[in-house]
Amino acid sequence: MASIRPRKDRDGNLTGWQVQIQKRGFPSQTRTFRTKAEAQSWAAVIESEMARGVWQDRSEIESTLLDEALERYAREILPGKKGRTSEMSLLKQWRNRPVAKMFLASIRGKDIAEAIRDMQEEGKGANTVRLHLALLSHLFNVARREWGMEALGNPVELVRRPKLPRGRDRRLLEGEESRLLEACRSTSAELAAIVSFAIETAMRQGEILGMEWSGVDLKRQTVTLEETKNGEKRVVPLSDRAVEILKELPRRLDGRVWSYRLEGVRTSFPRAVKKAGIVGLTFHDLRHEATSRLFEMGFNPMQAAAITGHRNMQMLKRYTHIRPEDLVERLRQRP
Repeated sequence: MASIRPRKDRDGNLTGWQVQIQKRGFPSQTRTFRTKAEAQSWAAVIESEMARGVWQDRSEIESTLLDEALERYAREILPGKKGRTSEMSLLKQWRNRPVAKMFLASIRGKDIAEAIRDMQEEGKGANTVRLHLALLSHLFNVARREWGMEALGNPVELVRRPKLPRGRDRRLLEGEESRLLEACRSTSAELAAIVSFAIETAMRQGEILGMEWSGVDLKRQTVTLEETKNGEKRVVPLSDRAVEILKELPRRLDGRVWSYRLEGVRTSFPRAVKKAGIVGLTFHDLRHEATSRLFEMGFNPMQAAAITGHRNMQMLKRYTHIRPEDLVERLRQRP
């Protein structure tokens, strides 16, 4: 049976109502509420759950802030994840949001929806918002499955995720490749080499800039990527032109193929695009261009996927944009 007692301050003023539930076979439960009605309602729910054998201890999730859970996640979970650097950035942003000051048990779908609206007002794209939600959802699942918080629900599962925009279909137009490479050379020969290499290999920007000479085999014309976005090792075949690009590069003492880092390319490439008078082209569009060229050269989907590293045909289709005029030309060549 629950006992409900008034709580008063030193001057005798009523400050709330304390509930204590003691039932054999269960740990003692104590909570304080602002009104007696709230106290009675909570006690009725807890006693009913205990009687039906469905009660779960909620004391930890009712006393743990999301901020504290995020800190534990960073300490225990992130070190073992491949994308820990980028996810740490997402985690830090969650810790700065108002929802981080709420107890885990009190966070509802509407609180997550409000955070989504805030991110959208900050200019974050749909994919970025989805990445934020994926991290938070994983935290709630880990807390429930591994941290002993079985009574914890996952409020992220209750909200609608922003829809991803349609896949980009930007390809290099006539004359853009030569103008782009010329603009890159005006910055550095290496930047131009990186851009040419991207078009030749369909490799991702991070994969290219993370290359090491130990993974390059010029005789076999391959480059081995120990870590990829998919978390799997991949051997990428190189065209004759890609091999020529690598042969012209000086060897670095640190073993890296390129001196450029991600931030350097992210700064220099848009400037080169602007200098070349090109509109609406991103570095990732070079991967689209290279993938489409593979199909135009006659590679079938499985062969193209082996080169690009796409794990399923749906993703490969999203990144492949074949010019209709090229298909018309092939139809004309039919006997």
